[in-house]
Order: sequence, then structure tokens, then C-alpha cells
Amino acid sequence: MTDKRIILVTGASKGIGRATAKALAKEGAHVIALARSTEALEALDDEIRADTGESATLITLDLKDGSSIDRIAAPLKERFGRIDGLVANAGILGTIGPLETVSPRSFEDTININLISNWRLIRALDPLLRQSEAGRALFMTSGVTVRPRAFWGPYQASKAGLEAMVQAWAFETEQSSLNVNLFDPGATKTDMRFSAVPGEDQSLLPTPDEVASKLTFYVSKACDLHNQRISYREL
Repeated sequence: MTDKRIILVTGASKGIGRATAKALAKEGAHVIALARSTEALEALDDEIRADTGESATLITLDLKDGSSIDRIAAPLKERFGRIDGLVANAGILGTIGPLETVSPRSFEDTININLISNWRLIRALDPLLRQSEAGRALFMTSGVTVRPRAFWGPYQASKAGLEAMVQAWAFETEQSSLNVNLFDPGATKTDMRFSAVPGEDQSLLPTPDEVASKLTFYVSKACDLHNQRISYREL
């Protein structure tokens, strides 16, 4: 196992996360797939086995459960000793609409999953990533941070906070072998995008597989970028 890159992908049960997990496995990485649905993770594992003959490590976890995130590092350290990559993909759209109509619970869940859970992942996994000779961490962001718009307030706030936090971590890790970057996939043919813009012609959008085919490089040993905001549309 130690000769493979060990990469943890959150939100691995569907969309870009699922496509990324499969693409990384095909490239020879051992994937640690994290999501809420055990059934969906097991289906992903079946597909990875069919594609590569290898299995993934599956973690069923709700990112709203902060104490569970805090506990994932110890068993991973015991089994692997390190993590070579983190693809922090998981996120929710939250409520699209006027801010005054957003419920406190919806707002808090959006901030918790899109921002706070990623801080907890950093806190838990930083030591394991630093054990890698080429640790890589990539966080999924959104174009709403650079092009703010009406009615996307909770999601927009969560992603803006995420970018600021990840940039801070990147500055803190400048003198290490760990590289930290942001990745903006842009509009992609996913269920989340359909929920946000249901009238859009999704046939015009890139698929999760197309995005994943570019994304995997940024958690590879060959990638030497650090503290960058990478846009899929500009690749």
C-alpha cells in the first residue's frame, strides 16, 4: 500500500467527487472515499474494483458531525502512516433565495459543511499530509466568490470564507512539502447545478468526468503549484 499515493476524497458518492475518486484509482492511487451514504460508497467501490482490480477505503461520515471528523486521523495514521492528498470536494448548495427568507438552520448547515468541516479536516489531516514527501490538498470553490450575485448569500459566504481560510493555511505551509490550492470547476453537469439553475441546458456543461480528468493532476506528486486558485475553464 505504501507505494501508492493515498488520497482522501470527500463527497465521493456522486458528482465531481465520485468521478475524481474513480479517476484517481485508475491512475494508481489508493482512494479513501468519504461520504454520507454507505450504499453509494459501496457502489463506488464496486466500480473501482471493476476498473482497477483494487478496492477503496470507505468512510461513511456526515460532515456536520464535527467530532467524527476529529476522530478520522487516528485510524488512518495507524493503517497508512500518512496521507498524500486531500480533495475537499463535499459541499451543499443551501437555500437559493433572498437572505431574509433563509432559515437559521439552512444557513448554519451551509456554513458548517462548506466551511467549518473543511477547517476540521485541515486540523485532523495536516499532520498526516506533512508525513508525505509530496502532500497535496485541493479545495473546491466556486465562481460566486469572484462574481458575487443576488440570492446565493449562504453558499457565497461559505465559499468566500473557505477561500480565505485555505489561503491562510497555504501561507502557513509555505516552508513544507505540502502544497495547498483551490479549484473552481465552474458550472458542471451535476445534481447540485441542476438544483441551482433548473432551466439551464446541461448538455452544454462539462461532465464530472471531464472535470475530474483535469483535477487529479493537482493532487499528484508532479504538481508544484502552491496557494493558487485554479479555474477549470482556464485550463
